[in-house]
Amino acid sequence: MKPRNTQKKTPVTLLALGISLALQAGVAMAQDAAAPATSGTAATELDAVTVTGYRASVEKALDIKRSEAGVVDAIVAEDIGKFPDLNLAESLQRIPGVVIARDAGEGRSITVRGLGSDFTRVRINGMEALSTVGSGDQTGGTNRGRGFDFNVFASDLFSQLIVRKTASADVEEGSLGATVDLNTARPFDYDGFTFAASGQASYNDMAQKADPRVAALIANTFADGTFGALLSVAYSERQALEEGSNTGRWANGPSNGGFNKSSPFTEALSADTFHPRFPRYVQMEHMQKRLGVTGSLQWKPTDATELSLDALYSKIDAERDEHYIEAISFSRSGSGKPQTIVQDGEVRNNALVYGVFDNVDIRSENRHDEWSTEFKQVSLNFKHRFNDDFSISGKVGSTRSAHENPVQTTVIMDKFDVDGFSYDYRGNMNRPVLNYGIDPTDPNGWTLAEIRLRPQYVDNDFDTAQLDFNWNISPGFRLKGGVLAKDYSFKTVELRRAAEATVPDFADGTKFVPGDLTSQAGLKGFQGYPSNWVVPDLNAIADLLDIYSNSGMFAVAPRLNNTRSVEEKDRGVWLMGEFSTDLGSIPLSGNFGVRYVETKQSSVGSGLVNGVTTPATASRKYDDTLPSFNLVAEITPDFLVRLGAAKVMTRPGLGNLTPGVTVAVAGGARTVSGGNPALDPSRATNIDLGFEWYFNEGAMASLGLFYKDIESTIYNLKEVRSYASSGLPASLLDGTGATVNDDFTFTTPINTKGGDLSGVEANYVQPFTFLPGKWSNLGMQLNYTWVESNIKYPDSNGDLALKQDLLGLSRSSWNATLFYEGEKFAGRISATNRDDYLTAVPGAEVGFNVDGVHGVSGTTVVDASLRYKISDQVELSLEAINLTNEGYDEWVQSPATGQLPLYYTETGRQYLLGFRYKF
Repeated sequence: MKPRNTQKKTPVTLLALGISLALQAGVAMAQDAAAPATSGTAATELDAVTVTGYRASVEKALDIKRSEAGVVDAIVAEDIGKFPDLNLAESLQRIPGVVIARDAGEGRSITVRGLGSDFTRVRINGMEALSTVGSGDQTGGTNRGRGFDFNVFASDLFSQLIVRKTASADVEEGSLGATVDLNTARPFDYDGFTFAASGQASYNDMAQKADPRVAALIANTFADGTFGALLSVAYSERQALEEGSNTGRWANGPSNGGFNKSSPFTEALSADTFHPRFPRYVQMEHMQKRLGVTGSLQWKPTDATELSLDALYSKIDAERDEHYIEAISFSRSGSGKPQTIVQDGEVRNNALVYGVFDNVDIRSENRHDEWSTEFKQVSLNFKHRFNDDFSISGKVGSTRSAHENPVQTTVIMDKFDVDGFSYDYRGNMNRPVLNYGIDPTDPNGWTLAEIRLRPQYVDNDFDTAQLDFNWNISPGFRLKGGVLAKDYSFKTVELRRAAEATVPDFADGTKFVPGDLTSQAGLKGFQGYPSNWVVPDLNAIADLLDIYSNSGMFAVAPRLNNTRSVEEKDRGVWLMGEFSTDLGSIPLSGNFGVRYVETKQSSVGSGLVNGVTTPATASRKYDDTLPSFNLVAEITPDFLVRLGAAKVMTRPGLGNLTPGVTVAVAGGARTVSGGNPALDPSRATNIDLGFEWYFNEGAMASLGLFYKDIESTIYNLKEVRSYASSGLPASLLDGTGATVNDDFTFTTPINTKGGDLSGVEANYVQPFTFLPGKWSNLGMQLNYTWVESNIKYPDSNGDLALKQDLLGLSRSSWNATLFYEGEKFAGRISATNRDDYLTAVPGAEVGFNVDGVHGVSGTTVVDASLRYKISDQVELSLEAINLTNEGYDEWVQSPATGQLPLYYTETGRQYLLGFRYKF
């Protein structure tokens, strides 16, 4: 796929020009610094300069990057509880090669160097963790994969984020893209008693609501600094309004059930003409409350021994209300859509972008979600130094993430056979004009059509124990090693009504919705026609019909494909040598090592065998040997060259591992669809080459090249093979008459050939200390990343015939930050850009399966921050997020139709006014 927004090349050109000019300036300054002092010039003793604020956080991050053997980038809190961004994902997007995906306007997941969240592993305080949240159907629903949801945590709880882009033997396996370390503060990080508190009032201009955000930290050390305690708390509320339009994908009209042929215009339509499945407006009201607490105790009884106990708790409670009005007839086939008559329209590139229709069913929906995620982590760490050359360290801990979505209810009412409905996408594809042929605010004449009850639950648990040693064998060589045991369990349950379209009659014996059981919904920040419509009153209908009784027609039962569990037991051992030597006049340092890990998996699910629910279990074991190598050459004291190589792996997605399949045997037809617990991990060989020039204090220019040979990926394929080759239990065939030696048509995820991924990262950091006066308080951060891949995807016949980028990969991304750090006043403005990226290959549309793709448009998000110090203890702040009101724009694209809209929403700008006190 070629980048969609080719007009966005200008920032790249400016970025390259800025780096070039800055490097020239840096060289000139270095030459000036190296020139001998003019005779007669007296030496001047300069006062020590203490760097504070955002510039200090930049310098600390560079110190971390410079000291590591591998390719590492970091984000560091500029002071206690002062993380640069309100959301962890939004902070991470400042790092080269990291882009984020948003949900309801807030950063949710990350992609590193083109590899999505399932390929990125997250550790909190050194232990792997996984958090899960809920979202709307259009943005993926509840997360049941290995991807980490960052919006569970307030950024105030963390002091440091580290992104490890190269592998080393001492970092546990599981990532093809990067390992992200989130670290909370400890009492020994501070000098004696420390207290800080902050408060902010947040305002969203789309929702027109104000919300509070507060945080506090207290820490102290006792007993001559041998014991310390820390407690931090963060609480926030957020009300957001998300509005836009939605097509519900595009379908082939005449061939998919077809329209009524009574109109001459219908007869003129091509068999390949596409139309939106349910053109509609979208309004979603989000409300969430987030509480986070961290605690830490440290004890250093002797200079050789240190213990720490860390605890983290986070709870996010959310409610979401979704309101839609749509033409449902276009998504039907069989006896549904053929009733619809096309009276007029306009076709562009095989797409019916404008149409006037009779006999259309109009639908109004009201969906309400209540969900929460509770995250808990406790870890005990210890270090003991036996002598100057040998020490041991270890940790034991537990991590729990429990997601509950006990209320996911949708009430739907329809109005049938409406004449005069029209949609018009010609003026603006993301802002269609919809005429429903009725007064959409009239509560009369609607029929209760469906009541959906779909509670969801997801639990992720990690228990971790590790023991490591560190042995300084000689001045230039150190041997490290250790063992790791990790038990991971995943469990998910979805409940549903058996027949969602079965609804009771009202008191008058009809299904017509009384006017007092409806309410009004309307667009507030997004321009739509109409802007207001009637929706069923969910609470009133729920109370009247007792829909939460879990009895009779409202009884709920587990849904098979989303009721499953996975148990993993990982056992690993590693050995690594760290070295430092000289090659002539060039100091060399680095590490080489190997990690061996054995993975045992056990999966439990259910399947349908000829209409009968059958429990199924499956287990397997595999192992990986993962060598790694990292080298740093210090060409000059300030110019480093890095080389890294490693074999890496990522375990299969959790949903793919379930043995919950549907096995059907009908005559000679034998089919299997579902998961595949016999999947192998995705494996790759990574190579990195980097150049870093630290040309001044707090300044750096770097260039990094990376290549990944992805040996295998996982895709859904349809193929005919023996049942025995699947690894599925033979028990699923009981009573079918089939045997394991019979051939079946499988639609399951399998391992297929991967492809190459390569890219380049450029990074430039420059405080303008060479400028006169207050101009020297300015500074700049720039980075740019280019990534491309060559991955083969299956077409509708199961053949690997489609070549596209990896899902979630933006070929081009950049970030630019200009900051000012004065004695009283500080400020910064940041722009973050990512190019288009794919979300599905092939697309899900009827007729698009051969060469259609789903994708999301690139974005440029602008944020700003201003701070003013009233005193050393008190500071005021003003922050703005998404100043350009960048929206979310998802589309489908094929050679036959070009690009057509799927889903577009906006969430508005957010402003925060706050204060901070530190003692």
